Amino acid sequence: MPPGYIEIAIHADAELFDRLAALLGQIGIEGFWEDSATLKCYIEAQLWSPSMLAEINGVVELIHNAGGTFLPMITVTPIENIDWNAAWEKTIKPIRVGRRFVISPSWHPSGASPRDFVLTIDPKMSFGTGYHETTRLVLRLLEDTVRPGNRVLDIGTGTGILAIAALMLGAASAVGIDIDEWSAMNARENARVNGVADRFTILQATLADLPAGQFDLVVANIQRTVLVPLMPRMIQRLGPSGHLILSGLLREDEEEVARSASAAGGRILSRSAENEWTALLLQST
Repeated sequence: MPPGYIEIAIHADAELFDRLAALLGQIGIEGFWEDSATLKCYIEAQLWSPSMLAEINGVVELIHNAGGTFLPMITVTPIENIDWNAAWEKTIKPIRVGRRFVISPSWHPSGASPRDFVLTIDPKMSFGTGYHETTRLVLRLLEDTVRPGNRVLDIGTGTGILAIAALMLGAASAVGIDIDEWSAMNARENARVNGVADRFTILQATLADLPAGQFDLVVANIQRTVLVPLMPRMIQRLGPSGHLILSGLLREDEEEVARSASAAGGRILSRSAENEWTALLLQST
């Protein structure tokens, strides 16, 4: 059987990993794994081409020049198909986020108290576990933003974690959209496990595909290159005084995204950050 994936191992300063992952994700790298002083990146073998190595070298050099202490070394290795689920299960443990959320995989006791909201999330190959800063930033903002009866739209829903959290906080309904078939399937499964499937509609679709309608809260945890072109459509989906939570952003992305939001009719209410990542809370004007 031919190898299923290409592993690109980048031996670099650990503090550069977040920036590297954010930029490499924009050129097609699909998965990341941190191992000591190495960032391991994965892409399907059929999608790999020699020209991608030149792009990766360019990204690594750019990030290194912005703050690395030693020149990163890159190695490329073909590997056999990976059982991603088994790999996740070895590393994911329950974590607490914000004041009341405990995120736990189904195979591990959550250790939550009776007042906690337990988000049972089995990530499989979808984004959104709570282990990434951007997911945590949005969950904290949801605690202060969601109001009983809210209608929520989650763009790029991934595991569905953000929409599920909003429903636990009292939202009346949520729609999650994602262009990835696997993510849509995973979100539906997580909605069922968390007891919100009757209020959570998941569609494999783009924002342009979504039927007309407005929402009290729109959430999008996606990289800057996707958020900026979508900004006018996201703002248009907000009802009067509706809220928009944006993340998936590096700190240096913040000003560009803020300008595009303002131009589209959004007003920034707050900004929050964790490590290299940031999130914005906006309101329609």
